[in-house]
Amino acid sequence: MRNSLGLDFLNRTLKTTGLLLLIFLPFGIYYLGVYPALAVFSGGVWGIVNFIFLAALIRVAFRPEGVDRRRLLGLALVKFPMLYGAAYCLLTIPEFTPPQFLIGFSVALAVMVLKVFGRLLLGLHDENPEPKRLERAL
Repeated sequence: MRNSLGLDFLNRTLKTTGLLLLIFLPFGIYYLGVYPALAVFSGGVWGIVNFIFLAALIRVAFRPEGVDRRRLLGLALVKFPMLYGAAYCLLTIPEFTPPQFLIGFSVALAVMVLKVFGRLLLGLHDENPEPKRLERAL
């Protein structure tokens, strides 16, 4: 396992977030109802797509060879008007409330924070790649 929190960390986080949203969906429909569960799910999917475009923008803007202006402009034209327009459309659906959408959007951020805390707890941030052994308290 790599020690850095690079782009592979972001990819793993987005996969974990997608899996978590798929697991949540049937339980959310049963316990919360169809529209609240769909609002959380769509907010989570929107958050995943937002992070994908953000990572792509950063990769294109900060390259050793310099900025690829054509790709940067294309990604910016897709990300900002289309993605945020889609968020506006999702928020205007009467059955979707903004707090439910924000909960879904925050799932990716929560997964990132929990993964970092997990790495800190297991000692994966150290120079030594061996995880620390937890002592049993008597």
